[in-house]
Amino acid sequence: MIAGVCAGLARRFGLSVGLVRLLFVVSVILPGSQVLVYALLWLLMPNEDSYSYRPV
Repeated sequence: MIAGVCAGLARRFGLSVGLVRLLFVVSVILPGSQVLVYALLWLLMPNEDSYSYRPV
């Protein structure tokens, strides 16, 4: 919902968006660098608009 990272990952792997978001929230509770990975994916993942078809 913030940057679309969870929705993009869910679409890429054919999973439910709610499930991916739930897994992310649960993973934040565990020690690790999940927020850093989220920020990196936010920067590296292509924008949905850049891949949509636009007729000329």
